Amino acid sequence: MPALRALVLLLLLACAVLFLLYVGTGQARYKNFGLIVLKWTLLAGFGFFAVLIFQRLT
Repeated sequence: MPALRALVLLLLLACAVLFLLYVGTGQARYKNFGLIVLKWTLLAGFGFFAVLIFQRLT
């Protein structure tokens, strides 16, 4: 579980860096890639919490 938590935090950090690059350079590819990373980060986070809830129920 700590590894998955660290992975989600690193993905959020990468997303923040990509959005800062977009603000700094104005290149749309950084925004697009940041949105993709954010989408997968949210899915990983929801999966993490789903596993936690499932463990509590059993």
